[in-house]
Amino acid sequence: MEVLDAIVKNNLKANLSIKPTQMGLAIDKELALKQILELVKKASEINNFVRIDMEDSPFTDLTFEVYKRIHEEYRNVGVVLQAYLKRTFNDTIVLNKLGTNYRLCKGIYIEPATIAYKDKQAIRDNYLKCLELMLKNGNYVGIATHDKYLIDKAYEMIKDLKIPKDNFEFQMLLGVREDLRDKINKDGYKIRIYVPYGEDWYKYSIRRLQENPNIAGHIVKEFFAFR
Repeated sequence: MEVLDAIVKNNLKANLSIKPTQMGLAIDKELALKQILELVKKASEINNFVRIDMEDSPFTDLTFEVYKRIHEEYRNVGVVLQAYLKRTFNDTIVLNKLGTNYRLCKGIYIEPATIAYKDKQAIRDNYLKCLELMLKNGNYVGIATHDKYLIDKAYEMIKDLKIPKDNFEFQMLLGVREDLRDKINKDGYKIRIYVPYGEDWYKYSIRRLQENPNIAGHIVKEFFAFR
């Protein structure tokens, strides 16, 4: 609530992204629904937006349930899909019918091979397959990736499908692949930077480091840059 107030006070071009377990989803679905609904309602009153993030697979269906119930009443809410999950293409088909506002990422949690692609190219292929389905359906998509291959392919897809710039944005984490971030911005596309906020930013960064060692250098660089 305070962050939403600060966005208004400082006239920021920013919105809110939350983890559903941060709102109590691992304790009780109705509790999480109540708390997220309060945030979405407040955001609606100030013409802002709330993104419900996606976590590991035990919470996938629960997150969709919460999202769908809120979406029945409010449109300033979106959800995240993870391309490394084998179910994601079918989830896209279902969520497209609701006019869902997406954030599409690869996915970072460690999942069993029975439900998740493990091959790098297989994940990329599924990402692009889902992205095409979202864009063709006219949904707004946050193309969230630091992978230049996917960004280049997204550029081609956007051009081929003649997708208006108002129908998508690119998204990256603070301090990761700033060269690509600047190029996207220079090319005239919207780019949103996700900023970890709060007293536990360090714990968050360490957890991301454990999940994905490839971003270690970026975290270390940013840590010393802000000291």
